[in-house]
Amino acid sequence: MAIRTIIEPFRIKSVEPIRRTSREERQKLIEAAGYNLFLVASEAILIDLLTDSGTSAMSTEQWAAMMRGDESYAGSPSFTRFRESVQAIFGFRHVIPTHQGRAAERILFNVMCKKGDIVPNNTHFDTTRANCEFVGATALDIPILEAKQPSHLHPFKGNMDVARLAEVIAREGAKKIPLVMLTITNNSGGGQPVSMANIREVKQVCRKHGIPLYIDACRFAENAYFIKLREEGYADKTPRNIAREMFAHADGCTMSAKKDGLANIGGFLCTNEDTLAQQEKDLLILTEGFPTYGGLAGRDLEAIAVGLNEALEEEYLKYRIASTAFLGNHIASEGVPIVQPPGGHAIYLDARAFLPHIPTAQFPGVALAVELYLEGGIRSVEIGSLMFGEHAQMDLVRLAIPRRVYTQSHIEYVVEVILDVWRRREKIPGYELVHQAPFLRHFTAKLKPLAR
Repeated sequence: MAIRTIIEPFRIKSVEPIRRTSREERQKLIEAAGYNLFLVASEAILIDLLTDSGTSAMSTEQWAAMMRGDESYAGSPSFTRFRESVQAIFGFRHVIPTHQGRAAERILFNVMCKKGDIVPNNTHFDTTRANCEFVGATALDIPILEAKQPSHLHPFKGNMDVARLAEVIAREGAKKIPLVMLTITNNSGGGQPVSMANIREVKQVCRKHGIPLYIDACRFAENAYFIKLREEGYADKTPRNIAREMFAHADGCTMSAKKDGLANIGGFLCTNEDTLAQQEKDLLILTEGFPTYGGLAGRDLEAIAVGLNEALEEEYLKYRIASTAFLGNHIASEGVPIVQPPGGHAIYLDARAFLPHIPTAQFPGVALAVELYLEGGIRSVEIGSLMFGEHAQMDLVRLAIPRRVYTQSHIEYVVEVILDVWRRREKIPGYELVHQAPFLRHFTAKLKPLAR
């Protein structure tokens, strides 16, 4: 009989204690934080699923590589190793390091966009949208119709609606569209993958109109593995070869190495266009640093160089996707509404279906996230009406699983907490805003519960 249990493809070498709190403690803490989980100290969190960004556990190979980090201001050999690692996977001519993904986005949009431009994407994430809109451009989301139906099963719900993209270009004119972006996997759309066929089709439309295609590559390895699992003709290909094919269709990319780079900080911007690269490097020097370090220490460049390769290891990806699916499938089997099928880095609870008595204006995602914290000390994040305002197409609560951090028993605990909240969902109140910032308001917003 074949063994079917998928185990973690690593051993634990160092541990960090986590602290339990009482419900009474958590009630006081969340009140003091204005019911915003971003404003709760991490020491008061038992299971932290706020984000998978920068929260990975690094490997022995990454720690070893960090010891040879060279901190020379210019021309560091750590940058050379970093660049070679990126180019071996992504294939772009120019690799520009940044301190994280949003810095790459800021440079990209400042160089390529102007007021009145339109940037289509399958779905912009929060910092992508904010950086795009900050320069006066319009961040346009054009996912496929299935992406707006959380319970609908589709293997590649992260896809862009190619017909709508063509319509937008025809209506607005190619001159108003400086670039098209694809976010892989589609984070705001439930962590859903983009198919290779869709990447090719989007590129064909872009090529026809002379528009560059950029990929938001934060979770490129997970997307590559989903293609291997779900798309015809890729079952026998390695995640590395699939990733190379994905990026061969693009003209550049932005990357937060805090996700599938398995690093705690860092990112990069890539392009094949020489003039554009020089403009981007000029802006990099102004705000991030010299182009051979870009706001990063040499040791961070070393950690990313190793982490990018580890993220493509098939045993790791098999475990990663299976662990996330375990959480999603267990709660869905009890009736909990989630975005189907389970994503790669996170499970997304459908807050509107979970709490149908709370209208969108009362932030059902916030209500559900707060309740998960009160019930079990779990921190998650709302992706919906608070984060995106009028642009929100769904109200989701994302449970983002840090890479190589939590064990199976931690995930089983999360299942129990969600099911406990599900059983008394009718008693959960809605919320109203007390304070908000003009940009990225979800990071610092203050709210209060409404009387039931």
